[in-house]
Amino acid sequence: MRSFTFTKAERLSKEKAIKELFEKGSSFYLYPFKVLHAPNPDKSAKVNQVLISVPSRQFKRAVDRNKIKRRIREAYRIQKEIINNKSEKAIFTFIYTAKEILPYAEIKEKVLMALTKLNMKLTPSPERD
Repeated sequence: MRSFTFTKAERLSKEKAIKELFEKGSSFYLYPFKVLHAPNPDKSAKVNQVLISVPSRQFKRAVDRNKIKRRIREAYRIQKEIINNKSEKAIFTFIYTAKEILPYAEIKEKVLMALTKLNMKLTPSPERD
């Protein structure tokens, strides 16, 4: 049975981990997101952790920022099974960079593309002899 939850354990909230993600993590850009990712420094973590960020410089009203964050969280919640690295859990962030509020369908499609690309980066490739 698929689990469509987004629990507290899946939210990246530790200040130390967030700081490490922004300092040492690698990133890629896939409109409308900048995605930073790194291995989870907490080795006992059982799930991947995600941080969703919408800049207040771009969207002055909290109502707009919250709407975008809700749409991103929902798209992630539905499609999070794509990231299937069984061995090592990761921490990552979605930073929304578009200048306008995109519709949910477009955000869902872009989150799917970002998660697919992230999965390729996180899964170790087999060694070539």
